[in-house]
Order: sequence, then C-alpha cells, then structure tokens
Amino acid sequence: MKQGKNVFAQIMSFIPKYEFDKCVKRYNGNRHAIEFKCRDLFMVMSFAQFNDQVSLRSIDATLVALSSKLYSSGME
Repeated sequence: MKQGKNVFAQIMSFIPKYEFDKCVKRYNGNRHAIEFKCRDLFMVMSFAQFNDQVSLRSIDATLVALSSKLYSSGME
C-alpha cells in the first residue's frame, strides 16, 4: 500500500494556506463565488498546468478519471 502524499500534494504544500487566503481577502477574490472558491480554482489550474492539459474538456476528463484520488492529492 502506498504511503505518504503524491507529488502534486507535496508541491501544493509549499503554498501556505494563510498567505493565499490573505491575498484572496486583499483583492476580494471570492466576492462573486458561490461554490467554486479561489483556492479550488488555483488547485485545478495548477493541476492542469502540471499535467500539460490544453482545454477545459481535457481538464474535466482527467479530473473525472482521477475522482477517487482527488482527496489524497489535496483537492477536496
């Protein structure tokens, strides 16, 4: 059985949640957000960048295919 975090979760752990939330608050980033907050968007866009995704359809297909592993990567 696999132990520890996957590579994406390790990279995302370098970004402090407090500093990110401070920037979002400073620029009022979640002003119009209902469910999909700035942190969620940042995680998805970073994931797409690391996996070299080129379209929203490919991002969606990849996230659906990996839906059982999203929690271990820190996305949920």
